[in-house]
Amino acid sequence: MELQVTTLDGKADGSVILNDEIFGLDVRQDILHRMVRYQQLKAMAGTHKVKHRSEIAYTSKKSVKQKGSGGARHGNKAAPQFRGGGRAFGPEVRSHAIDLPKKVRALALKHALSSKAKAGELVVVSNVVAKEAKTAAVKAQLGALNWDNALIIDGAQVDTNFALATRNIPHIDVLPVQGINVVDILRRSKLVLTKAALEALEARFA
Repeated sequence: MELQVTTLDGKADGSVILNDEIFGLDVRQDILHRMVRYQQLKAMAGTHKVKHRSEIAYTSKKSVKQKGSGGARHGNKAAPQFRGGGRAFGPEVRSHAIDLPKKVRALALKHALSSKAKAGELVVVSNVVAKEAKTAAVKAQLGALNWDNALIIDGAQVDTNFALATRNIPHIDVLPVQGINVVDILRRSKLVLTKAALEALEARFA
C-alpha cells in the first residue's frame, strides 16, 4: 500500500510503501477486543478495600450473656450484623490484570494499525517539530490539517517543543513509538505516524 507523506505545513513530501503484513491485515475485532480488555483491566488500580471483623477497633467483650437474655447469642460487637462492625465478604486489594500471550498482543497492534489504514485514518508525516513551545501556533497547524482528534506517534524521542505545545490541546495525544498501544490508537479518530515511527514499527515486526 502506497501512502503520501505530508508535512505539518500541509505540503507533499513524497510517498512511502506500507508493509502489508503490518498495515494490510483483514481486521479481526475479536483480537482487538481481547487487547483492549487486557489493557483496561491492567490499568485498574484494584485498591478498593473495606475493614473486616478482625480489623475493626472495637471492644472484644462479649456483648450479652450466652443464655438468659431472651435474644440471640452473640460475641463481640465487631461482627458484621452490628452497626459499626466489620463488613462481610467486602472487596480486597487485588490485581485485575489478566494474561494475554505476547504474540496475541503483537498481533492486536498490527490489527489496530491495519484498521486505521483501511479506514483511511492513517497519516504519515515527515516529522513533528515545533520551533517554539507555543500551543496556539501548533494548534493552528493541526487545525489546518483537520487533526482535531488524533494520536501522533514520533520516533524514539519526541521533540520537546512539540510535546509541550500539544499537551494542552484537547483530543491530541503525542507518544514516542515505544509507547504506541491499541487503546490509544482506537480511541482517536486519526493516527499520525512520522517517518521515524514508521521505520521503527517495521523494524519491530521484521
